Amino acid sequence: MFFSTKDTGPVADAVKRHWVDTRLPASLRPYARLARWERPIGWWLLLWPCWWSAALAAIAAGNSWPNPWHLVLFFIGAVAMRGAGCTYNDLVDVDIDSKVERTRSRPIPAGQVTKFQAKVFLVLQALVGLAVLLQFNTFTIVLGIVSLVPVAIYPFMKRFTNWPQLFLGFAFSWGALMGWAAEFGSLSWSPILLYVGGICWTIGYDTIYAHQDKEDDALVGVKSTARLFGDRTKPALILLYSAATILFTISATLADAGPAAFAGIFLGIIHLGWQVIVLDIDDGDQCLKLFRSNTAYGWILFAGFVLDALVSG
Repeated sequence: MFFSTKDTGPVADAVKRHWVDTRLPASLRPYARLARWERPIGWWLLLWPCWWSAALAAIAAGNSWPNPWHLVLFFIGAVAMRGAGCTYNDLVDVDIDSKVERTRSRPIPAGQVTKFQAKVFLVLQALVGLAVLLQFNTFTIVLGIVSLVPVAIYPFMKRFTNWPQLFLGFAFSWGALMGWAAEFGSLSWSPILLYVGGICWTIGYDTIYAHQDKEDDALVGVKSTARLFGDRTKPALILLYSAATILFTISATLADAGPAAFAGIFLGIIHLGWQVIVLDIDDGDQCLKLFRSNTAYGWILFAGFVLDALVSG
């Protein structure tokens, strides 16, 4: 049966005492862990470029608020597609995950679900994402379908390049194009620059995340920017976060944003600067906390853009 699974306990780095482990029926918990429902940071990071783009589109269109329906759709889509992406990633990486301390307790290598069950669950999540996508205009639907290309190739990149975080950026920042396209049915330089800035931001935060696994990655031959940058991680983060901030600023300027939007970007760079200053690349627990703090960064930028729309709309 599809839901015939065994619950051997939570994933090693999962949030402790999460509702997934305390309230869901035992047969459903492995699927929730496949989708990373107990770790919402992933769908927040996928969602933020969508919401930023929708807010900038509202400013450009002279609206007082991002389209609420679009925000809801992006939220549902981010949760569904992040879950689908994680499930796909775990199917691709099962051999690697079984050799890494932090990931060997994931549902597939731990034997909580079979590969077939994971594939069925992947299809179900993808169908939810498709249902969301079909609510938008034709241009946005096509753009969303194209996004499957970077999503499909990302899990394989850690085997071939020191820059798998770049390919994660291609996939996770795609929403920077989607929010604008949903409003206008086209693209312009503002969302494109927002997208490129999002890629720089993604490389930065995922480099911090990857420092948790650098020893195991070296043993199994997995590549990452954490291993590439090594002791030069802080200078690299300064360059990446500075580039992201500059690109976000130009994007906001091209969207005809006002002072509130730029205030949000300024407060955001303070937050990113704090990450760089306190970072200890040899402290895995701290790396995880700093990685998760990017939810706060997303809120800072989004609040500035929304406030600007309210003031100028």
